[in-house]
Amino acid sequence: MTQQFVFAGFGGQGMLLIGKFLAMACMMDGKHVSWLPSYGPEMRGGTANCSVPVSDEDIGSPLVDMADCVVAMNRPSLDKFESKVKPGGVLVINSSLIDRKAERDDIQVVYCDANRIAESVGNPKGANVAILGAVMAKEPIVELDKMVEAIRIELGERKARFLEGNKKALVAGMEAANA
Repeated sequence: MTQQFVFAGFGGQGMLLIGKFLAMACMMDGKHVSWLPSYGPEMRGGTANCSVPVSDEDIGSPLVDMADCVVAMNRPSLDKFESKVKPGGVLVINSSLIDRKAERDDIQVVYCDANRIAESVGNPKGANVAILGAVMAKEPIVELDKMVEAIRIELGERKARFLEGNKKALVAGMEAANA
């Protein structure tokens, strides 16, 4: 089994971070993973994306040409990466910020109102984790408890106070995608 993920958005939206969350959770689950970030020199406000291949076997390359799942947090990311979803794959669109529908009909499209979901659970900066929850609902590659533990590890002691809000956003994103 090999699944390939791409998380894309503006710098500062936390796409690289949720890619790390997924990679850590899958690694803790005994899977082989890679995490390859790509961002412009602007960082905040510029485009940022990461590729996360996950496999039961060794990974030959961290590059993802065609993904099983793509997350688009903003319109430029949707425009760039919609064509990179494998037929039958999943495209998760942040409908809070993206004003157009997907153009393809050979993929599963999930419209996730990530910003509203994050605000509704009292974590307005957690839109990235809410959309990660939507990904987990449609591509259940790891269990919820593994993802929460990965988030705890990646946040570290200094940011431990954000764990509960991120857990709430994650679960709310999962529930919204399954509704």
